[in-house]
Amino acid sequence: MSDSRVERLAKVLVNYSLHVKKGDWVKIEGAAASQELIRAAYVEVLKAGGNPMTRVGLPRTTHDFYTCAGPDQLRFVSPSERMETERLDASLSIWGGWNSKELSGVDPKRLAVSRAARRGLFNRFLKRIADGSIKWCGTQFPNDSSAQDAEMSLTEYEDFVYRAGNLDKSDPVVEWQKVSKAQAKLVKFLNTLRTVRIAGPDTDLTFKVTGRKWINCDGHENFPDGEIFTGPVENSAEGRIRYSFPAIYGGREVENVRLAFKRGKVVEAKADKGEEYLNAMLDSDPGARFVGELAFGTNYSIKRFTKNTLFDEKIGGTMHIAVGASLPESGGKNKSAVHWDMVCDTRKGFTVYGDGKPIMKDGKHSRFQIAD
Repeated sequence: MSDSRVERLAKVLVNYSLHVKKGDWVKIEGAAASQELIRAAYVEVLKAGGNPMTRVGLPRTTHDFYTCAGPDQLRFVSPSERMETERLDASLSIWGGWNSKELSGVDPKRLAVSRAARRGLFNRFLKRIADGSIKWCGTQFPNDSSAQDAEMSLTEYEDFVYRAGNLDKSDPVVEWQKVSKAQAKLVKFLNTLRTVRIAGPDTDLTFKVTGRKWINCDGHENFPDGEIFTGPVENSAEGRIRYSFPAIYGGREVENVRLAFKRGKVVEAKADKGEEYLNAMLDSDPGARFVGELAFGTNYSIKRFTKNTLFDEKIGGTMHIAVGASLPESGGKNKSAVHWDMVCDTRKGFTVYGDGKPIMKDGKHSRFQIAD
């Protein structure tokens, strides 16, 4: 039996998030396990007058690539992908495959080689998103693999995903417009700050944000959404942080991550599990050890950690810091093939300071509270 919420999600993605117009060339990519949403989005692009193309992944092929490819193949970047990066009008990434742990046994150095080779393409893609010449959105199709990671039944996970996107409401677009308006208040205040400091258990980390722009994330580039981010001054991070949530990247979990920063750079990276992988990713290129993003999670419909960064970085009352590439629209300048969001649960025992004054305590904003 088909779920009507899939069609509703496709409508929101195509018409609100991507705002597809007549003549737009639109790529829709995802694993075949997400074919129900891929097809629904394909139909909606056609209805909007766009020109859809699909790129559908098959099971095990990603693992096959990273285990079988030689050095030159790991560094190869497809000419067709280069062309798409330059010419696409819109791109929709649908996440949700068969096995989120598919790459757990792959040598992290092989992953790093491939990512480093794609650094230029990745940075060009980010630049096009920032200047508005391409529209991009990433979303999650709820399936058994993701439900297992979240320790939910598939039915529970479907309800979680669609509720996080306001798809349980009569008009999801109106709800996201309300979110945008509420978050704009916090953005206006944050744009007046010079420094942000995060203080809590095993954590005391300060950033400079002077001259940088805080971005209101309201369902256009991620869906569901609910965050406000900036790119801090690249050489400004000073202090240390410990993440009680696992840091997840490329399907790998790294537990109890502790990072120490000096003059913006990660000078020490420790973990109870996955420390080799952590440092391999941080050594991918010169920019991987610097911070590209500092963000507040503002989606109070998301309350629990699910091992899926799309949702976890949005948990209302948390903060996340991404090492690696900056998002250019924030004014960030760091370049890297890596962009690894690590979520800090600041909802208990943490205070966030702006210019030395408390602005969030235990996940609650001092100036106003975004609606739960």
